[in-house]
Amino acid sequence: MNSNLSHLEHVKADSNFLRGTIEDGLGDPVTGAIGDDDNKLLKFHGSYQQDDRDLREERRKQKLEPAYGFMIRARLPGGIVTPKQWLAFDHIATTWATRGLRITTRQTFQLHGVPKRNLKNVMQAIHEAMSTTLAACGDVNRQVVSSVNPLLSSQHQVVQDWTEKLSAHFLPHTRAYAEIWLDGKKISNEPDHEPLYGHSYLPRKFKIGIAIPPTNDIDVFAQDLGLIAIIENGILQGFNVAAGGGMGATHGDDTTYPRLGSLIGFVTPEQVVQVAEAVVTVQRDYGNRAERQHARLKYTIDSHGLDWFKSELEQRLGYSLKPLRPYHFDHNGDRYGWLEGEDGQWHLGLYIESGRLNDTGENRFLTGMRELAQVHKGEFRLTCNQNLIIANVAAADRARIDELVHQYGLDGYHKQSGIRRHSIACVALPTCGLAMAESERYLPKLLPKLETLLAHHNLLDAPILLRLSGCPNGCSRPYLGEITLIGRAIGRYDLRLGADFTGQRLNTLYRENITEPEIIDALDALFGAYANGRRQDEKFGDFLVRAEVIEAPSQRLIPIVLDAAT
Repeated sequence: MNSNLSHLEHVKADSNFLRGTIEDGLGDPVTGAIGDDDNKLLKFHGSYQQDDRDLREERRKQKLEPAYGFMIRARLPGGIVTPKQWLAFDHIATTWATRGLRITTRQTFQLHGVPKRNLKNVMQAIHEAMSTTLAACGDVNRQVVSSVNPLLSSQHQVVQDWTEKLSAHFLPHTRAYAEIWLDGKKISNEPDHEPLYGHSYLPRKFKIGIAIPPTNDIDVFAQDLGLIAIIENGILQGFNVAAGGGMGATHGDDTTYPRLGSLIGFVTPEQVVQVAEAVVTVQRDYGNRAERQHARLKYTIDSHGLDWFKSELEQRLGYSLKPLRPYHFDHNGDRYGWLEGEDGQWHLGLYIESGRLNDTGENRFLTGMRELAQVHKGEFRLTCNQNLIIANVAAADRARIDELVHQYGLDGYHKQSGIRRHSIACVALPTCGLAMAESERYLPKLLPKLETLLAHHNLLDAPILLRLSGCPNGCSRPYLGEITLIGRAIGRYDLRLGADFTGQRLNTLYRENITEPEIIDALDALFGAYANGRRQDEKFGDFLVRAEVIEAPSQRLIPIVLDAAT
């Protein structure tokens, strides 16, 4: 194999289709960990090895190995969860994991702190709940996300159907998952074959998302492959295609950067799976397999050129993409409270801070949702903004739902500030091995301080997109926040400003490596300027760009936006 390839490329190629020696590592009673190479392969099975970093130094002093635990992520296309599934995940979380359930920014559940000895129990329980963790992580197409909006029209269900078709199409074919986790024995003597991914899979992770205008609640331009549903006269006509989005970067390395997807054309519904496969295979064949920090599709496109990418794509398809169709986004957050669908069913949007469902102190969200799942007759929908929707509620059942939501304090969206309702934070410490600073645990400390400033300037109800990230990677889609803090070290952050409210402009570095008092002082002055100088209905990020507080990012990173009104 080419010696210029990264180490992980050799690991994947030699893994016997993701088997490696994972089973041997699971059976080793001497350690709570598995080997480094197997840990990399484990990601393809939907799990990351982590340790409790709060305990790391003390355990080192005691000459003990780190307090290892495993994060496990489910694959739930479009974020749909039945009440039966909810109760199953609740049981898994309370039996084998720590810190409850967490809704991720990709519309799925994540569990933390699962000991190695319980990994199989969790995988089997998720399988029994009619779900899987296969390809929830790793160098494959991951969870396919879709606007929740939530089933307000029949066409939203049509889009969900395509979400599920795309998800199924890109699942790996390897039998390793079933052999290792579900029955522990070899299923067939026939050799494995990955007709789409090949024996080395993709150069890096790959993400697909579908947005339904006018709501961009999934941040469609942050996806490797973004699809914008075009619905005319109540019928899905097809999708505008955007390629090359991605949020990750590395501090101090200007060759890494966030990028918004580039719009390249329109496809019909019948073409969308074929087009998605062609995009994935271009990335498979041309993505950088020597340097992982440059291996996402955004770098493949920028290194070869967008015209080259589109030409290569159309050559594989055997036809040209059609011209882009008009669309318009006006919102990128979630809707809260009750909404009625065209079929008379009701949907209740709930705010969940950082997506964490747990019972801590007065917060009894985990118990509350368990009670709701026992009476709810519809479904639950998880959002890319870490919130949830109690979907498809009959009018006669609303009172009972409202009663339980109030009893367990899940109705806080009624009295929350505009910035709180539009906040996202990644997990960061103590479990994420990449975290440089706090994020999820910092958000409840930071928000009251920001709300005090906003109240002083009569801006408490102003909707402002706030993103917190413990490192420069993109889990919380930090480069699309009107206000973003990106961790540098404990208590120190980069302050980035100026994304727009619809997810169509990246933010810009404003202050580098600063502490909380410096962050508060900077935002206090900017909130004051915004309160005094904003135009009617002008959002915070747009004001900062118009007032030349910051410069808008280069055109390369901004998608062509077609407005239905033009």
